[in-house]
Amino acid sequence: MSYVAPQPDVGAVSLEDFDTNSGSLIERIFFNNRLIIVLICLLATLVLGYQATGLTLNAAFEKMIPTRHPYIANFLENRSQLAGAGNTLRIAVETKNGTIFDAAYLEVVRKVTDDVFLYPGVDRPFMKSMWTPAVRWTGVTEEGLDGGPVIPEDYAGTPAHIDQVRLNVERSGEIGQLVAANFKSSIVLVPLQEKIAETGARIDYNDLSKRLEKLRQQYETDDIKIHVTGFAKVVGDLLSGLQQVLMFFAIAIVICTVVLYWYTRCIRSTLLVVACSVVAVVWLLGLLPTLNFELDPYSVLVPFLVFAIGMSHGAQKMNGIMQDIGRGTDKLVAARFTFRRLILAGVTALLADAVGFAVLMVIQIQVIQDLAITASIGVAVLIFTNLLLLPILLSFTGVSATAAKRSLKSELAEAEDAGHAKHPFWAFLDLFTQRKWATVAISVAAIMGVIGLVISLQLKIGDTDQGAPELRPDSRYNRDNAFMVSNYASSSDVYIVMVKTPQFHCAHYDTVMAVDALEHELQQLPGVEATNSLAGLSKLAAAGLNEGSLKWYEIPRSQDMLNSIITRAPRELFNQNCDLLTVYAYLKDHKADTLDSVVKTVEGFAAQYNNAEIRFLSAAGNAGIEAATNMVVKKANTEMLMLVYLAVIILAFITFRSWRAVVCAVLPLMLTSVLCEALMVSLNIGVKVATLPVIALGVGIGVDYALYVLTVTQAQLQAGKSLSEAYYKALLFTGKVVVLTGITLGIAVATWIFSPIKFQADMGILLAFMFVWNMLGALILLPALGHFLLRQKTPVIV
Repeated sequence: MSYVAPQPDVGAVSLEDFDTNSGSLIERIFFNNRLIIVLICLLATLVLGYQATGLTLNAAFEKMIPTRHPYIANFLENRSQLAGAGNTLRIAVETKNGTIFDAAYLEVVRKVTDDVFLYPGVDRPFMKSMWTPAVRWTGVTEEGLDGGPVIPEDYAGTPAHIDQVRLNVERSGEIGQLVAANFKSSIVLVPLQEKIAETGARIDYNDLSKRLEKLRQQYETDDIKIHVTGFAKVVGDLLSGLQQVLMFFAIAIVICTVVLYWYTRCIRSTLLVVACSVVAVVWLLGLLPTLNFELDPYSVLVPFLVFAIGMSHGAQKMNGIMQDIGRGTDKLVAARFTFRRLILAGVTALLADAVGFAVLMVIQIQVIQDLAITASIGVAVLIFTNLLLLPILLSFTGVSATAAKRSLKSELAEAEDAGHAKHPFWAFLDLFTQRKWATVAISVAAIMGVIGLVISLQLKIGDTDQGAPELRPDSRYNRDNAFMVSNYASSSDVYIVMVKTPQFHCAHYDTVMAVDALEHELQQLPGVEATNSLAGLSKLAAAGLNEGSLKWYEIPRSQDMLNSIITRAPRELFNQNCDLLTVYAYLKDHKADTLDSVVKTVEGFAAQYNNAEIRFLSAAGNAGIEAATNMVVKKANTEMLMLVYLAVIILAFITFRSWRAVVCAVLPLMLTSVLCEALMVSLNIGVKVATLPVIALGVGIGVDYALYVLTVTQAQLQAGKSLSEAYYKALLFTGKVVVLTGITLGIAVATWIFSPIKFQADMGILLAFMFVWNMLGALILLPALGHFLLRQKTPVIV
C-alpha cells in the first residue's frame, strides 16, 4: 500500500480540540517536550560553536592522491629513493637585464637558496640550485675527465670567476633543466617531505605559501622577478583564496534571506528558517575538530551546501505551517500537522542527499572521502535542525498574522474550487498533466537527452587546461607556470618511470639499452618535450670521452665504460643499490590527452619488455600522479552514478511503494545529469577531483524537489482527485517553495562565478544549472510522465 500523506487543506483546528498524544512516537517525544529540546539545542550550539573555533584549514599531499592505485603504490614504495619526484617546488629567479652571469644576480640566487633551505619540510639533501654542491659539471680536459660544483668553492664574484661559472654551466648538462636556455633565469628546486622532520607535524601549506610570497616581496626588484610553481604553491593559493569563499557564503545567506522574506513577508519565520540552517552549519563546523577532521580546499564548500539544503527543507516546513495558521489552526497544531505531512518526504530527501555524498567514498582519494564524511555529518545534522527543531521553534513563535492571512488569501485566490481563475504560471504548469502537453514535454526531453548524451561522450577525464586549472588562467601561479613552460625544456609536468633491476644491475648494458628504447618511444610523442635517463647520459658521456665526437654518441658496449660513466652520474637517475633507474619525461602540459598518450606508451612498452630481470613501473612525478588520479576518477565516475541512482531509486520506492512514482521522480534527474555533462564539455570542464562531487551532489540534492511535489500529488490521487487537481494542489502547497528555493539557490551559487578560485566558479556554474534544471524537471517533466504513469485511485475508507 502506498504512503498517504495527511491532506494539506485541513480545516481550522484549535489546541483544545487537538489530541497531544496523537501522531508518531518521534512526534510525541519532541513536541510534548518542546522546551527541553530547545534548551538542549541551544546548549549544543554554544558548545559546538566554541569547538568550531579550533577548526583548521590545511591540505596534505598524500590525502589528495589515490594511494591505493598501483602507480601511486609504486611511487610510495620507492619514495625514499625518488626525492623530488612528487611534491616539489620550483622557484625561478629571472633577471630582466643582462644574463644570469652577473655577480649581483648570483648573489640573489644564493640568498634565495639559503632562505628556502631552512624552510620547514624541505628535503634538504636533495635540494638543487646553481649554489648547491650536488649540481656539478663534468668535462673532458687535457688531463682526462674532470668536474666539480657549478659555483666554485673559491668563488668571489670577480669577472674571472663569472667566466668560470659560465663555462661550468655550459658543461653541467643543466641548460633547460635548472638554467634557462636564454640564460635569463635559473631554478631553485625544492623537494618537500610529507612531514616536517624536526617535529613530525604535516607541512602547513598556508604558512609555506605566505613564506614564499614574503620571499617574492623581499627579492623582487625592477631587475629581478621570482616565479614559483608546485603542488604546495597551488594549495597555498587555494587556501589564501578561501577568505573570499566566506564572502560568497555570506552573500548567499543574504540572498536567501531577502528572497524568503519577500515570499513570506514575515520576519520572524524568515529569520528562524535561516537561523536553523546556520545552526546546522555551526554544528557541522564544531563536530569536525571534535572528530579530528579539518577543512581543505575541496571540503570548504560543504558548509554552504549544508546551508542550501537546510534552506530548501526549512522553507517547506515554514510554508506548511503558515498556510495552516492562515486557516485558523493553532500554531502548535499547525507545526505538528506540517511535521506529519512532510516528515517522510523530508527524511527521504535528506537520506538521498546523504547517499549522494556517501557514494563519494568509492573514490579512493582521501580528500574526497573526507568531503563525503564531512557532508554526511552535515546532512545528519539537518535531519535534526530543519525537520525537528524548526517546526518546534515555529510552534512557539508562529508567524505574523498578516503573513498568514496573505498566504491564505493567495492560496484561495489561486485555488480552482474557489471560483477564481488559476494563476497564469500555475495554470501553465498544470497543462503538462494533459496528453498533448505531456507528449510535447517528454518528446523535447528525449531529444535533449539524446543530444546531451552524444555531447557528453566527449567529456574529458582530468584537466583540460595548462597550469593549475583550479586557479584562474590569469592568476599569478598560472602566469608563473607559463614562464616555466616557455623557458625550460624540463617542464614542471614530469612523468617518471621507475625501472627495477636486481641489485647492482642498473648499469648493465641490456638494462641501459632497454631504457634507451623506452626513451626513444617517449620522444616520439607530441606531448613530450624532453626526456632524461642514464641511457641518455651514457651516450653523451661516450661522446665526451672521445673528444666530443658525435660518432661516438651511442651507448658503450663495454661494461667497464658504463661502470665508469655511472660513477659520475647524477644520483636522481639511479639509487645507491643500483637496482632502481628513473626515466624522466618532461611534458608540455598535464592535459588528459597528453597523459593518456604517455600512459599507453609506457604500459605497452612494459608489457613487451618486463621480465624477471627488469620491470618498468609507472609512475612518479606530478604528471604520473595526475595520470593515476585520472584513472581513479574515470572508474569512480561510473560507479558513483550507478550507486547514487540505485540508492535514490530504493529510497523513492520505499517512500511511494510504486514503480510508477519512482520513474516519475528519477527520469528528470537522469536528464539533468546528462545535460550537466554536456554543459561540462561545452565549458571545457573535465571530470576531476574538484568537479566529480558535483555530479553526485546534483542527483542527491535534486531529488528533493521531486519528492516534495510527488508526495502531495500521490496523496491527492489516493484521495480520489484527478491528476490535474492533485498536481495543482501540490503546486499550491509545496510547488511554490520548490520554485522559490530552486531559483534562490541557483542565483546564490551563481555568484561563485566571480570567485578567484576557478574550481569554485566551475562548481557554481554546475550547481546553479542543476538546482534550476532539477526544479524544472520536477515541475514540468514529472507531471508529464505522471499523465502516462500515475493513476487516480479511490480513497480507502477505514
